[in-house]
Amino acid sequence: QAAFTFAAFSVIVGLGQMFVITLGPGNIDLSIPATMTLAGTVALKLMDERAALILPGLLIGLGIGAGVGLANYALIKALRIPPIIATLAMSFVVQSAAIWTNRGLRIKPPEWLASFSTGTVLGIPNIALVALALSVAAWVLLERAAYGRGIGAIGQSLPAAERAGVPVDGTRAATYVLCATLAGLCGFLLSCFSGGAALNMGSEYLLISIAVVVIGGTSVAGGYSNVPGIWGAALFLFLVVSMLNTYGFGAGPRLILTGFIIIAVILAASTRNQPAS
Repeated sequence: QAAFTFAAFSVIVGLGQMFVITLGPGNIDLSIPATMTLAGTVALKLMDERAALILPGLLIGLGIGAGVGLANYALIKALRIPPIIATLAMSFVVQSAAIWTNRGLRIKPPEWLASFSTGTVLGIPNIALVALALSVAAWVLLERAAYGRGIGAIGQSLPAAERAGVPVDGTRAATYVLCATLAGLCGFLLSCFSGGAALNMGSEYLLISIAVVVIGGTSVAGGYSNVPGIWGAALFLFLVVSMLNTYGFGAGPRLILTGFIIIAVILAASTRNQPAS
């Protein structure tokens, strides 16, 4: 249950990052941690432990994510800023807004929402069920919808996708909005699960959101994604973290090992894709 619970949060942010990375080289969202923090903070502050405001709280969390996604793509498109720079700059703005909103307070979620986020159904954590539903929806989008085919086409060749009639700008904008919206949802659920929103609650999910995508088999060159692989990578990383914690290692060695795993996977993938001489 612990593995599925903590892996589920990684899966939710990983799905959004996967869509962005599938767009092709250079596409990445570094504003995920700040978006999680702001969405969770504002949502809990709005609900103020009142069950009647759960739906408005959820909607405001998703709305904040969508707004951050739109702002990210506006910077990328209008100012022609590389995505890594645009989303990093936006993360500073969003994190500052979260600090101003939080002001050191730790507001508890409504009791029903706290019970739901920590509860289970037939032994399966509710958070994992939410992540599973989102994974199925993501798979359908990628494999059965024109939007998913458009993402793959853009990732393989943007000029070719334009010539084929793919709405490139609309597809890319929707992808960044989707990624940030999932980050907002994850922040909402994580703050309810942990009993309140904290200013550093999303910090570890920047590396994790990238790690589960790369380790899960999605191509960093774009054009190919792997939804089931994200689950495998998330569970694998949880087991690695658990092993390191068992032997008394702290956050530093854990991050170093995760970085080495990402490098090894990318090297293995590049070696496998090289044509035989």
